[in-house]
Amino acid sequence: MPPLRTKRHNKETPYQFVAGWNEFPFFQSAFFANLRALVVIVMNEATTAIRMEHTPQSRLPQVDFNNLKFGQIFSDHMLVAEFAHGQWEDVSIVPYGNLSLSPATSALHYGQAIFEGLKAYKFADGTVSVFRPDKNHERFNKSARRLEMPEVPEEIFIGGLKALLDLDRNWVPQAIGSSLYVRPFMFATEAALGVHPSDSYKFIIVTGPVGAYYNKPLRLKVETHFTRAAEGGVGFSKNAGNYALSLHPTRLAQEEGFDQLMWTDANEHKYVEEAGTANLMFRVGDTIITPSSSTILHGITRRTIIEIARHWGFQAEERKVSVKELIDGIENGSVTEAFAAGTAATLTPISEIGYEGQIYTLPDPAKREFSNKVLQYLNDLRYGRIADEFGWNVIVD
Repeated sequence: MPPLRTKRHNKETPYQFVAGWNEFPFFQSAFFANLRALVVIVMNEATTAIRMEHTPQSRLPQVDFNNLKFGQIFSDHMLVAEFAHGQWEDVSIVPYGNLSLSPATSALHYGQAIFEGLKAYKFADGTVSVFRPDKNHERFNKSARRLEMPEVPEEIFIGGLKALLDLDRNWVPQAIGSSLYVRPFMFATEAALGVHPSDSYKFIIVTGPVGAYYNKPLRLKVETHFTRAAEGGVGFSKNAGNYALSLHPTRLAQEEGFDQLMWTDANEHKYVEEAGTANLMFRVGDTIITPSSSTILHGITRRTIIEIARHWGFQAEERKVSVKELIDGIENGSVTEAFAAGTAATLTPISEIGYEGQIYTLPDPAKREFSNKVLQYLNDLRYGRIADEFGWNVIVD
């Protein structure tokens, strides 16, 4: 296969697939299912050839869609792309399966590994849609630049994603509250020791049907000892190390009866940052406030809620939020809503916050006007029950 040309396409030109190829009897035959086919994605002057290998036997009949545990079930296929010799050389969709790696694979030693998380939904008429993948692609490449990794071109990230979703569209659940979780990730593959950027990388997209990540309001503990990220570091990127360092402090908090941590700044532990698995958002009067700094992962759900709030006439502020301001607001009643926002968490209410040995209780989640309204709106939008006035749903043709 010739090297992939990575020239940027005109954003106004939609991704197009070779139309109707799978309608011919030959392409539906068992013989063809075991052969590699070519899917061509035409975008302006750039052409990406995707080798496609169908699974010999789908695992779909084994799935209980009424009992979906987050992150434990995976669809039939995955997209795999190889970067070597300074360019993307191979893109393929193959049956989901294990990888073969050298013990010297540099990601295992030096941590060059990043990922994203987004979701695909199924409308009542069977249409499959993926929510704002362009923003995930944008953030993925921002993470790649910070970790000195190659950017993934749009024709692989978006075009490859759409081809994968089209093939595994039957894996997208239709029940409200369920979706197909999409996990793009990239890691260094050079089989050599030594601290330097790898000369080769592997980009993969796996998917799997999921239910809710959280099924109850959250109890958060304000973390004032351990640190998630510091100024000048990699807190804004979605890299594996950011999550690894959170595991021990989170386990300690869970032993105290909390669900997650509310991380604070590394310098003084005075300012609220995020919850580790989600961004934090608060309502004070008619203002929606979310912490902002260079150490926070700027989530797509967070951004979406800010844009909706402003569209509805609310004030929305992205700024520093001190722990004192938050606790004072809970005590005097000005903070009426607090919730976690993220792809996995979607929008999960926060019921209690623990700080310096005290528990601060927020108003009943069932009576929260804004967060309940925006969650209903997002569900209606992503499942195709209302018009997509923002153009956020990308339809998989």
